[in-house]
Amino acid sequence: MPIRPAIAALEDSPIIEVFRIGFGQPDVIGLWAGEPDVPTPKFICDAASAALAAGHTFYAQNRGIPAFRQALIDYHRRIYGIELPETRVALTLSGMSAVMLVCQALISPSDNAVVITPSWPNVMRAMQIMGGEVREVPLAGTDAGWKLDLDRLFAACDARTRAIYVASPGNPTGWMMTREEATAILDFTRARNIAILSDEVYHRMVYDRPVALSFHHLMQQGDQVYIVNSFSKAWAMTGWRLGWMVYPEGSLDAVEKLIQFNTSGGLVFLQHGCIAALNEGEDFVKSFVERCRVGQEAAAARLGRMQRVRAVPAQGSFYQMFEVAGVADTMAFCKRAVAEARIGMAPGTAFGAGAEKYVRLCTAKSPELLTEAMDRLERFVADYRE
Repeated sequence: MPIRPAIAALEDSPIIEVFRIGFGQPDVIGLWAGEPDVPTPKFICDAASAALAAGHTFYAQNRGIPAFRQALIDYHRRIYGIELPETRVALTLSGMSAVMLVCQALISPSDNAVVITPSWPNVMRAMQIMGGEVREVPLAGTDAGWKLDLDRLFAACDARTRAIYVASPGNPTGWMMTREEATAILDFTRARNIAILSDEVYHRMVYDRPVALSFHHLMQQGDQVYIVNSFSKAWAMTGWRLGWMVYPEGSLDAVEKLIQFNTSGGLVFLQHGCIAALNEGEDFVKSFVERCRVGQEAAAARLGRMQRVRAVPAQGSFYQMFEVAGVADTMAFCKRAVAEARIGMAPGTAFGAGAEKYVRLCTAKSPELLTEAMDRLERFVADYRE
């Protein structure tokens, strides 16, 4: 039987195309993925190991075991100062799974979704899998940072718009919405019955406050806001593939069914590791964020001194986006960087409208590794010609 056209038409992420060239080569410094070079903290691993050894290997509730859901509720109380009912939280098998669940709940082939770009490409692919039209609204990369045009965002919406996707802090840009922007987006979506899909995976990767501004801070009862999150970044748990979502009141039955028919829930012993991360992980999170702050500042300073290079300041996350004068094909640039300079980076073509001329690199690495990567990049840029 033929594959559905919406699936057959999907393109691989250009990040993967570059990744395949250098994967497994020990002399390549991989800055292409959003992954730190520190392992998951021992106290998290120990909690999961102890649960496994204790026989926590059976099926559990679709939305997570009660202790996990309570840990999520307690975490939101501490971090955001809000009280979430147990009926509005769910474990997901990765942040990406949460995104897919929301797209399944909201988007039909006749619908569209508006995405603030540059954006993580997997989100747009999830919308396309559901047959939806993706409408991209690019940020402007200025010397003062990334800027959102609210008028352009709202103009992209029409009667078929089901959701606006907002990632703050954003991947790959590090852009963060202001309170005024968040309030305006909420007001607009309330008036037009449009949902918000808020990607807050980098909510702790900010350097001037404990947590980024969230729709949690501004939402009112009845707002159609779906907030997705992940354990991958702040707790160095990328390989665990676990996340969570907070969804609007009245969505419980739909979320229960979608989890049931997609994954039927998550591994119980791994949930015990997540409970430890939420309940005991603040010291690690603070030290990890500080480490990433040092990496961000060091990489930004080096890029700022390189000939031909212009970087756009990032407010959060652990990425730097930069352009190189005379480089139009960022895919070719990144492929040659792997082959010739032994550095892995992500081409801007992966991230949608507004990113085409940029390259993204991850700064969640040790100072020594980042220094070597910047040395290699500087030499490569100086000699590079298309």
